[in-house]
Amino acid sequence: MFIKRVAAVIFAGILIFGFSGCAVKNETTVYSEEHTGSVTVQTAEDVSLDGASDSALAAIVYCADNDEVLYGHNINDKRAIASITKIMTAVVALEYASSLDKEVKITPEMYAEGSSMYLKEGEIIRLSELVKGMMAVSGNDAANAVALTVGGSDEKFADMMNEKAKQIGMKNTHFVTPSGLDSEQHYSTAYDMALLCAYAMENDSFKDIVSQKNIQVSYVDPESKTQTLTNHNRLLSLCEGCIGIKTGFTKKAGRTLCSCTERDGVRLIVVTLNDGNDWNDHCNLYDKCFPLVKCVKLADQNKTIELPLVGGNSDSITLSPEREISAVLKNEDSEKVSEKLYAPRFIYAPAEKGEYVGRIEYYVGDRMISTVRLRIDE
Repeated sequence: MFIKRVAAVIFAGILIFGFSGCAVKNETTVYSEEHTGSVTVQTAEDVSLDGASDSALAAIVYCADNDEVLYGHNINDKRAIASITKIMTAVVALEYASSLDKEVKITPEMYAEGSSMYLKEGEIIRLSELVKGMMAVSGNDAANAVALTVGGSDEKFADMMNEKAKQIGMKNTHFVTPSGLDSEQHYSTAYDMALLCAYAMENDSFKDIVSQKNIQVSYVDPESKTQTLTNHNRLLSLCEGCIGIKTGFTKKAGRTLCSCTERDGVRLIVVTLNDGNDWNDHCNLYDKCFPLVKCVKLADQNKTIELPLVGGNSDSITLSPEREISAVLKNEDSEKVSEKLYAPRFIYAPAEKGEYVGRIEYYVGDRMISTVRLRIDE
């Protein structure tokens, strides 16, 4: 076995190579520890940026690829969030539907004030189709239908939402309703909503729904009924690379907006709370912040490392990374990445192709940003 063959082999000393052209999360990434009783809560801090501005009472630009706050003010202020609440409702619904995409029969108790996808009593529609109505036209009726179907009641569904928030790391958030209608105990922060957006956009079904300018909803009964819904998120047309996410408005919350944009392999998220100029603010903040970061390849499968082979038909074997890896890095760190190679001094034959032998770790300063295993090529 491979483990037995190399067990007696002393690992080589760490070989450190310079890796120009790369960078990663800055050593000065802004995080602080906030103590509440016996619980330690980690929250991000506000970040200023020359030339960046917005009209929001709270705003953030968050890099989903490296957990970095590029810009933000009042990012931990608890505020009403209106219909961007439905991002969490959709996440819970889609994760539930991934194993059981229930057929939902519409009842009058699912009706709601405000925005609607105009569900009618007696209609039957799948859970995943309700998510389309929530995210495209902000259907409060769809959100209620999801909550009653998945949770059994708004209260129990809110418990599910709050539990998911804890799992994601949303420390200053509390959900009461599935739709985001105003309640004193229903709130979040710009930072927490950015974390939620990053999580949600990792769900392929969610991403597919929120990225479409127009989306078709199909019903189980009436069988022939379909709806074509136009997404309220104008950034899908206004902003280069925008792939979602959700708008919101109530009189108390004002205009709330979460968006996600990809350019050149980098994914950024902008959240604004109570912002009367949100479309322009999001576009301008993306234009200001995308030049600050870049996606850099750290390892590719063309990189090879030769190790001596003892007792074989050849004198050496070739190792290469098992996969390509990249990192999204701040520009000022572009010359700070180093790599450390951990591998045996030699390998005893037989050496089987595909076996893993050692690894490469990538660092900015003392912080490891990524690692990849090495495997035998031949």
